[in-house]
Amino acid sequence: MLAALSLASINGQSAIALESGIEDNASLLSKEKAGEAIAQNATSTKAEAANAGVLDAIAASQVIYLAETHDSRADHIAQLDIIKALDETNELAIGLEMFQRPFQSVLDDYLAGIISEADLVKQSEYETRWGFDWEFYAPIIRYAKDNQIPVIALNAPTEATRQVAREGLESLEGDLLKYVPPVAEIDTTDEAYRASVARVFGAHGHGSSLSFENFFAAQVLWDETMAESVVRQLEKEPERQIVVLSGEGHIAFDYGIPSRVERRLPDIDQASVRLSTVDQPITPNFTDFVWITP
Repeated sequence: MLAALSLASINGQSAIALESGIEDNASLLSKEKAGEAIAQNATSTKAEAANAGVLDAIAASQVIYLAETHDSRADHIAQLDIIKALDETNELAIGLEMFQRPFQSVLDDYLAGIISEADLVKQSEYETRWGFDWEFYAPIIRYAKDNQIPVIALNAPTEATRQVAREGLESLEGDLLKYVPPVAEIDTTDEAYRASVARVFGAHGHGSSLSFENFFAAQVLWDETMAESVVRQLEKEPERQIVVLSGEGHIAFDYGIPSRVERRLPDIDQASVRLSTVDQPITPNFTDFVWITP
């Protein structure tokens, strides 16, 4: 599930940098509800029909998660294609891992035409807090602006996740508490999730340089904050379907955002979609659906 989870205090982007690699071993990670991966057996010639089937299957879901590899241009093209297709029949909101909660007003100002795109990038501190090529996400945000679709800054501020990674959840105080859920709601009890993160932690040699408990707590804080952001949007505008763009590690096997949204809203109808090339190995139950990218 998580191939490159590492502390990124060196470059300042976030407390944890999550890159999307896949362990193709279903015995390592599992989820109780088997997903219906319509496109798992697709070939390139069948991809268009398979993807159309995915669109039909997810059309009525209240939350749709599009699990991306952050530096995959094909994934971001697919995300925009899916958003455009859903926008034909549904009222949408778009939730982005790439923006942190303190900068919601900056996003709102851009969508309202108050500031320019260059100002959005600068004032949201995008380059230092996220840092992937802006043009991966710019077409999606431009489409949202042109079509009056709300865009939600889902993520916890770097300062909060970094603080937890270094000193634990109980060290959060002051302004940092304004942008994350109450510490009592940060649920670190999922043993399967803990085991998967522990494998990554060990594989990347953090060892004694970083407490695993704090490292895992920071990962969960990230998930919980984004889940709370999704729920707030649903409660604010329940008529809008929300499309969440996030890295695979926050979506796979429902360990991250989806299960924490469901905990807050038990009757929620959600669907997760992995964006995958036709020749990429499929891990059973990784997501509910697979969308084939070129």
